[in-house]
Amino acid sequence: MSVRIDKWLWAARFYKMRSLATEACKGGHILINGVRAKASKVVSLHDEIQIQKEKESFTVIVTGLAEKRGSAKIAQGLYTETPESLRHRAECNEQKKFQTYFAPSPDKRPDKRNRRKIQQFKGR
Repeated sequence: MSVRIDKWLWAARFYKMRSLATEACKGGHILINGVRAKASKVVSLHDEIQIQKEKESFTVIVTGLAEKRGSAKIAQGLYTETPESLRHRAECNEQKKFQTYFAPSPDKRPDKRNRRKIQQFKGR
């Protein structure tokens, strides 16, 4: 049995809609065994899929095939994430935590006088 990559990504719950999975394939965010995949590319068991989704990247091995979307438990059984991918995502999450923790926060909102200066500066 073989399944199109856009259907598999949708069934494995990487994307909420199949059209989003198709757009990701068109944009070059999906690689199958290191090769850029079109939406109609066929996925088979033991293929390695690299998914670049927003700011996260996943590397998964296909362990099951499905054309229809099922429950989340079934979707998790369709793939196994590689240890390198898990480690990389954990490191990225730690970096995000530190970035938000050490980001400068504004002390207070501008008062009326400062708002007028900002508006004057912007030319409004």
